[in-house]
Amino acid sequence: MAKTNIVDWTTITNFVIDAFVGYGIPREDAEICADVLLESDKRGIESHGCNRFKPVYLDRIKAGIQNPVTNITVVKETETTAVLDGNNGMGQVIGYKAMSMAIEKAKRYGMGMVVVRNSCHYGIAGYYTSMATKAGCIGMTGTNARPTVAPTFGVKGAFGTNPLTLGVPTDEVFDFNFDAASSTYQNGKLEYYSRIGKDAPAGALVGVDGEAYEGRADEALKAMARGEAALCTLGGPGEEGCGYKGYGFAMFVELLSAVLQDGHYGQYLTGKDENGNKRPFGLGHFFIAIDTDHFLGEDLCRKKAGDIIREVRSTEKAPGAERIYTAGEKEHEIRLARHAGVPINESVQKEFIAIRDELGLAQYKFPFED
Repeated sequence: MAKTNIVDWTTITNFVIDAFVGYGIPREDAEICADVLLESDKRGIESHGCNRFKPVYLDRIKAGIQNPVTNITVVKETETTAVLDGNNGMGQVIGYKAMSMAIEKAKRYGMGMVVVRNSCHYGIAGYYTSMATKAGCIGMTGTNARPTVAPTFGVKGAFGTNPLTLGVPTDEVFDFNFDAASSTYQNGKLEYYSRIGKDAPAGALVGVDGEAYEGRADEALKAMARGEAALCTLGGPGEEGCGYKGYGFAMFVELLSAVLQDGHYGQYLTGKDENGNKRPFGLGHFFIAIDTDHFLGEDLCRKKAGDIIREVRSTEKAPGAERIYTAGEKEHEIRLARHAGVPINESVQKEFIAIRDELGLAQYKFPFED
């Protein structure tokens, strides 16, 4: 296994912000991008945190397919809805502003929905549902992505890992926050496994022969790039494991990420044109906020939601199981456990050093350099 070293939160936060600024992102936007990125690591979701800092954000800015300065166009707006064009700016900034708009509308009119086109990767979807629950709203969001997931009975990537993410405010120290892809595993998890030398999980992919793909995660990523393998929807291939359920969730997200905003979908989202040249991904997102005070009140909602999840956790456990969790609980506990900082694997360590040296950020010396 690859060695990791802990970098304290102050150092990593300041470094990520300064690096984003060095790549042309205005500081206020860079702070949003860094907050979304590092919130993933704080929750233990390594697939969407520092592991993606360089390849998904900095490299795409350098390649000219993602704009560091985010200029959002309001295409259409009503009291409760809005259609935004992100103009291929930073997905985290677009997501933050879109959910903020949805929450503002919900607080005034009870519900708000904002849809986005021409965006980029917006980080962990659960960040935006947390924005809603902290404001006393029920939150929902989803996004389409590169077509790497096969439909039921299919073997080629037709749509993305398409998370359907849901948040409900509770009276506990953490809110209910379910953030999961509609595929068995997401691209970011395979990328993380590749970095630390792990195999692709069993049942994660299907080959063009219709059989389960097995092997190292780095080889699985190459096979996917060649069109020789695709991720499976939740439930796995075929109908026996009920993979059609994950397929249905994925398609719902694909539809809401494109149809209301006249956005891109499917094969367009590969990031390459018909000649194989790189181009903006042009992703679509949707954000929904429902204000609990427009029903029977935030306090009642939080108490009732807390009662429900506590009742579920108190049910009889399987033999050998220590406890039953509810969505958001493990992430909360990991956040508390990671108070000292973020673990950085050797692959990302090398990237951080290269970024620092490239940008002349000599004020940063990382503990893994000792």
